[in-house]
Amino acid sequence: MIRLQIVERPGVQLYRSLIGAMRSGELRTFAVTRRGKRVTHRNPNYSGWIKWSYAAGVISCEILSPRKPGTEWRLLSALVGRLADKFADQVHSISIQFPDATAAKSKAKRRRRRRR
Repeated sequence: MIRLQIVERPGVQLYRSLIGAMRSGELRTFAVTRRGKRVTHRNPNYSGWIKWSYAAGVISCEILSPRKPGTEWRLLSALVGRLADKFADQVHSISIQFPDATAAKSKAKRRRRRRR
């Protein structure tokens, strides 16, 4: 899971314009589902979805790909590319948080103690 925060410029409603563009077909790369809470890529080869929420000028996103773990970067690349191409004048900054390497690894098995 990759976390992303998009900060919009003051006075601009980036979240509404993104949802409106996806629903109207102006932004054909992505589709909005689940009452605007989930974004999917229109290409079926891009596995996963983006969960997002909006509060006080910040769009918080979580990019998930449970069927093909490790391919979240494809959705990240597509999203950042579209924002830079079509909505660069409305975006103030983008912050990306990658998962910890230690959290991604499985837990080591513990040895059982022998009873005497």
